[in-house]
Amino acid sequence: MTLRERLGQDLKDALRAGDRVRLGAVRMLSAALLEREKDGSGIPSAEDEVAIVQRQAKQRRDSIEQFRAASREDLAMKEEAELSVIEAYLPAQLSDEEIAAEVARVVASAGAAGPQDMGRVMGEAMKVLRGRADGGRVRAAVEAALRG
Repeated sequence: MTLRERLGQDLKDALRAGDRVRLGAVRMLSAALLEREKDGSGIPSAEDEVAIVQRQAKQRRDSIEQFRAASREDLAMKEEAELSVIEAYLPAQLSDEEIAAEVARVVASAGAAGPQDMGRVMGEAMKVLRGRADGGRVRAAVEAALRG
């Protein structure tokens, strides 16, 4: 089942169940996919779909931080609920240990010597880990690997 089909089915299920949070999140994801189709790029590939869902999840994480900084816990909780729905559409995320192991392989293959190689290692690591790990977690693993 494609992501679009899954979203369509989940939309119907959320409507039947009266789950407003799930309904809003699914509609938002569907709208993001439709926007991508209509921007002239054509039908998004599976990789593009994952990137779109990741972008939506990142937007929610950023909003949560901003709402908490502004002492708006009510809005932060709403965003967290939507984020949990969105994350269900992402591929399984790697653990910190798995990320560190992949980063160590990238560092070894790139011959990186220190922090000055951060950009090169990050680029390669994100190619390998795209869709399976958040960029912030990868960055932390790369920094740790290049420091020690």
